[in-house]
Amino acid sequence: MVWNLPIVLTWLRIVAIPLIIVLFVMGRQNPAGVADVAAGLLFAAAAITDSLDGYLARRLGQTTSLGAFLDPVADKLIVTVALVLIASRDPRLVIVLAAVVIIGREIAVSALREWMAELGHRTKVAVSALGKYKTIVQMVGVSLLLYRHDLLGLPMYLLGQWLTVAAAALTLFSMFVYLRAAMPYLREQR
Repeated sequence: MVWNLPIVLTWLRIVAIPLIIVLFVMGRQNPAGVADVAAGLLFAAAAITDSLDGYLARRLGQTTSLGAFLDPVADKLIVTVALVLIASRDPRLVIVLAAVVIIGREIAVSALREWMAELGHRTKVAVSALGKYKTIVQMVGVSLLLYRHDLLGLPMYLLGQWLTVAAAALTLFSMFVYLRAAMPYLREQR
């Protein structure tokens, strides 16, 4: 296995998942404690490594096929786990629906990218600027939903809800953009 700084950052994101789960459970048992805050901050730190690992891989010339595979897997794992945890604590329709939309889109777009790669056209559905903006909004929203507590009088959980709903809307829009880009190639396969 190749070990370089970008891959170590990606592995740290994966290792953060069980820690976030433990902190989340601790926060559920003691809502007034700092475990929720720690879970939100850990998720935010992991989200930062998501941007950092790809940048460093390109900047340092350390791109690898393992990194290209592992990075999106780590992203999808940590976001999916966090959304499932959040929906388990707050099963209101707005939270559950946002979680289902985001997770469902990730599965659909991953499958679309895999299929397009088999057709030799993966670049047609490569990550776009819209997808990157969606990821930023989603990561901040989920971080705030995990953080839960007000900060400087600002309702972090409510702000997290708004951002996560916005991320779900951006998620759907970006999925349609990817599908539209892939449609000519998908029609050829009939």
